[in-house]
Amino acid sequence: MRNALIISVAAVFVVAGAAAQQQAAPPAQQAPAETKAPEAQPPEAAKPAQGTQPTGADPVKMAAPHQTRNKNVPPSAVDNSGYILGPEDQIAVFVFQGPEFSSQHMIRPDGKITINLIGDVQAAGLSPEALANAISEKLKTYVNDPDVTVSVLAVKSKKYSINGEVNKPGEYPLVVPTRVFQALVNAGGFRDFANQKKITIIHEDGTRNFFNYKEVLNGKKLEQNILVRPGDIIVVK
Repeated sequence: MRNALIISVAAVFVVAGAAAQQQAAPPAQQAPAETKAPEAQPPEAAKPAQGTQPTGADPVKMAAPHQTRNKNVPPSAVDNSGYILGPEDQIAVFVFQGPEFSSQHMIRPDGKITINLIGDVQAAGLSPEALANAISEKLKTYVNDPDVTVSVLAVKSKKYSINGEVNKPGEYPLVVPTRVFQALVNAGGFRDFANQKKITIIHEDGTRNFFNYKEVLNGKKLEQNILVRPGDIIVVK
């Protein structure tokens, strides 16, 4: 009886010791689950900086060219690259970045115009494009990269006259190169009793040329169909 009791007590201690060891032992490490490699992230340099345009942005939309910005400028009456300005021509100067520099002008007899702050600028003898460039250079003191457009509103410096037996006598602006035949067409043609065979062109220097409309109309002696000069007077009797 006593031996049985001792064996029972020993068994209890064995079981208790085993439980203590099991509780103290660290849990068995499980095999790590299979994980996917992280996806490669694009380098920071490839990301557009905040406030900048992304790659592939349309450069036309990012910065419009100068010639499209001056939408408030009235259309020019002449070819701005070929026409040469003169006294009495009426022009408009438009500065995109500075409305205080924009205004309309009649070129003075001395060939100049006056721009706010920059003073007198030579205009006569220049094309509208060349005048715009000259004004732009002078404005660089006040405006960063000035955008200047010059538009011709009315041609007053270059004109010719047709008098006599034509349907629309009077003064005509010499906007584009014009020959005598075309000038007579512009005047609406001849009246009933006009002498079409001897038309006189009187130049400012006093020299004269003669023009036979009938010959030129029939393709003969075309050398007499000269260019009209500023100040010419064409007389049809």
